[in-house]
Amino acid sequence: MGTKMIPLSQLESDPKGTLNECCDSGEALVVELPDNRMVTIQPLEPDEDDSLVSELLESNAAFRALVEKSKSSPRKPFPCRTEGEDASSGRDFSSAR
Repeated sequence: MGTKMIPLSQLESDPKGTLNECCDSGEALVVELPDNRMVTIQPLEPDEDDSLVSELLESNAAFRALVEKSKSSPRKPFPCRTEGEDASSGRDFSSAR
């Protein structure tokens, strides 16, 4: 599996296409953020067992406590957005294009 570097603008311009390309190619993506930090996106097979969570649950008491606290907390629904709405502000930018 290879790695491909992309600017954040590419992911922002076509998130679904970029993520589908990542999954189809099997390549991990390294996304360059404007402040020079980087984030990786890695495709996983649907039946692939990600051992990180299992390992954390087995070896880290603080992580186990956090998971238990989360399980016992009431769930809040995700807010629905409409087409063109900015996720961070809730403002509609569809007419600005």
